[in-house]
Amino acid sequence: MSRKLLWKLCLLITAGIVALFYTINSLTIRTEEQMSLLEPSHREELKQWGQEAEALFLSGDNSKLDRWLKALQKQENTWATVTQYEVTHIAGERGNEHRYIGYNLGRDVEWKVHLYFEDNPVMEIPFVTKQTSLLILLPDRMRPGSYWQTTRLVLQILLPMGILALVSLLLYRHIMNPLRKLEQATREFSRGNFDVRVHRQLGNRDDEISQLAKTFDQMAARIGEQIVNQRLLIADLSHELRTPLTRLDIAIESASTSHSDNKNIQRIQRESSHIRRLVEDTLTLAWLDNEQPSAGIENLDLVDLIDVIVEDARFEFPDRTICTYLPDSAEIKQSNHQAVGQALENILRNAMRYTPEGQTVHVLLERNRDGNFVIDVEDSGPGVPEALLDSIFKPFFRVDQSRTSKSKNFGLGLALARRQLNSVGATVVASNRPAGGLCMRIILPAQPPMCLEPA
Repeated sequence: MSRKLLWKLCLLITAGIVALFYTINSLTIRTEEQMSLLEPSHREELKQWGQEAEALFLSGDNSKLDRWLKALQKQENTWATVTQYEVTHIAGERGNEHRYIGYNLGRDVEWKVHLYFEDNPVMEIPFVTKQTSLLILLPDRMRPGSYWQTTRLVLQILLPMGILALVSLLLYRHIMNPLRKLEQATREFSRGNFDVRVHRQLGNRDDEISQLAKTFDQMAARIGEQIVNQRLLIADLSHELRTPLTRLDIAIESASTSHSDNKNIQRIQRESSHIRRLVEDTLTLAWLDNEQPSAGIENLDLVDLIDVIVEDARFEFPDRTICTYLPDSAEIKQSNHQAVGQALENILRNAMRYTPEGQTVHVLLERNRDGNFVIDVEDSGPGVPEALLDSIFKPFFRVDQSRTSKSKNFGLGLALARRQLNSVGATVVASNRPAGGLCMRIILPAQPPMCLEPA
């Protein structure tokens, strides 16, 4: 596998870091040099003081020059002096005295001032004669680099952090943009759009992520084809199984009218009916899992629906009692009558089946704090072990094989109920009652979202 993305990131990061260090170092040096020079206005002010001191010196009134220096020192809170020098020959040959001009006791106004020195430097403003100069300790207000520490912090810490954050953002977008497209394609694929592809959305990109996109496209094509084939198989199986079962029912009905052994005929008829129900429930469950349909949108009243389902259950199980606790009305908007009705019917029939003869099943309907409707179906049966409370919603799951065989339950009713309720945005959970028996709690939103999630 080629590692183009790895080498691309290595080259980009290493070159970027080297360029960053070089740029910051150059920028820091240049900024330090610029901030080491006196402001032009301060330079002119120092030169102006030098001209005033020179004028007083040339006038010959040293007392007036002294008063001017004291006033300057008080004004700027510094010290200043006018000093003259001359070269004294001690030994050796004389000559070249004309080269010894100007002092070196202070810094010229054009020179840089070291930003790291704690003390202010002494500035020298030479007079025209070059042998006399005004020496003044640079006032604090003229000291350059007042914001040098802050500037250095910005250049060496904040600026690199900002640049690295920007580079990280660019790298993140470079990596995450195709991954987001892959995530979106995966979501579309899970919703049943098996024609979705990713690689063509990445353009000319050629790295590990594009290889991942190619792999996803290959997987999507293969799985999509398998699912389509399964759909066709289910459709064909539905037709092939229902047709002979129908013929078997007709044959049994015809034989039951003429054959003397009605007991065996009734047994065959009962088993045929069970097989038909098993096939239909299995095909319905497979259709819900594969097609993942969204429920049709309609309004319904839960009270009316529960009344009809309870009456049917009382007719089917005359030896059990059903007690209902229902409000006057419970209207649900944007739901589906068939999905909710079939789910409630399966759950209530399951409760009646495991309730002993002469015992009672309770059906309660109320509204919770969130405005959703809560339906509790409580039976008087043996309950379910705590570890298996969620497993009873799995297809073909049976807690007790012997009891299941007697009741002719194939373990599909609760699985179908959960998927049908999910199709309208509802949920169902099971719990054991403290007094014994099982409680199935259904929570139905009073007004589900417009776009219902698939079952």
